Amino acid sequence: MAILLSVVSMLSTLFGGFVAMRIGDRKHLVLGLAAGVMLGLVAFDLIPEALEQSPDEAFGVPVALIAAVVGFMSLHIIERAVAIHTGHEDEFGSHHHGFESVGLLAAMGLIFHSTLDGFGIGIGYQAGATVGLSVAIAVICHDFADGFNTFTIPTLYGHARKRAITLLALDALAPVVGAILGTLIHVPEQLIGLYLGYFAGFLLYLATADILPEAHAEHPSRLTLFLTILGVGAMFVVSALSH
Repeated sequence: MAILLSVVSMLSTLFGGFVAMRIGDRKHLVLGLAAGVMLGLVAFDLIPEALEQSPDEAFGVPVALIAAVVGFMSLHIIERAVAIHTGHEDEFGSHHHGFESVGLLAAMGLIFHSTLDGFGIGIGYQAGATVGLSVAIAVICHDFADGFNTFTIPTLYGHARKRAITLLALDALAPVVGAILGTLIHVPEQLIGLYLGYFAGFLLYLATADILPEAHAEHPSRLTLFLTILGVGAMFVVSALSH
């Protein structure tokens, strides 16, 4: 049953990527929505789950939140190491940022996250049918957002459409692989929690420092802002329904 539901999650991921592909030249709207979805995913899904699975503290601070700060700063350091400037493009001559590695890292993080989603379904069914079904519903709902972001982020960072589609396919297969693993092995919850915290900080940086500024750079519209708010709200609804 866990593997069957992970296939539904795979279809949800593919549908999210398909929507991202078909949006056409309304890139700023896609980015605005993607940023909102990512912010909602961080606030309503990743951080709470990280705190639940890794409740330990260091000097009074939850280690999951420390991992989130490390994730945020590690991406910031990567970008600063690759290129000192990201804005004021008209002040520079012909140049190349080389940010493809950032987009690839983000996509691989989403793929790993989707693998953990499927793994969670498998572990949930080990705990009981009711728990497994609840986890599966949550995974199926937010894997649409994962598919959307897995296609959008690499293209934003300079990857060709073909590579973005390949990453989307890997992200779609990831929950199935995770569900199979989740029926076979056990991973300490604390380690999963630390990873989720780290990845939350990683996505938070992408959404606030890169994607939102890019979304409003050439098309500062109210519709873009509305879609960002809609993305956050949608993830809140998904989180509320999953609980």
